[in-house]
Amino acid sequence: MSLPASLSAWLLVLLCAVSGGYCLRRVRRSEREARGGAAGEAVMGFGMAVMAVPSGIGPWGPGILLAVFGAAVLHALWLLRSGVHHAHHLVGSLAMAYMSYTALTAAGGHGHGGGPPLVTGALLLYFAGYVLLGGARLVTAGGGQPVAGGPPVVRAELTRACRLAMGMGMLAMLLSL
Repeated sequence: MSLPASLSAWLLVLLCAVSGGYCLRRVRRSEREARGGAAGEAVMGFGMAVMAVPSGIGPWGPGILLAVFGAAVLHALWLLRSGVHHAHHLVGSLAMAYMSYTALTAAGGHGHGGGPPLVTGALLLYFAGYVLLGGARLVTAGGGQPVAGGPPVVRAELTRACRLAMGMGMLAMLLSL
């Protein structure tokens, strides 16, 4: 039995919004060094939720989303100055800007949408690998014991699950191009 397209879209909106909300909560509770990454994940979660809303609903359009995700790309580039471990934020921001751009060109009558198959395929491979690796890390995470000098494993597992959910959401949106 398959879900109607609008129901699955709204479930994706809910999943991404909850992930964004959790990341926003992490921003408030994190130390200064970790806030940038958590803020980027919160923007990505809420942005993915907005992008997953079925077309024709809401005041935003592909142009507004492209501007927002363009700003997210700049933020991700800023985060890269503190280390390459923020590269995933850049890839995610670029993917969202790419999907916004393809929606904009499709809406403007400049093509059928979907973007170049090579770019879409590369992003699909990246996020499929990210989801598989994230799932493996989540499954092999420890049994709820505190990490020395860090947050409890339960919070770490929830953060991993949040990232995994956003990765799956990104994969689903890329598959719909």
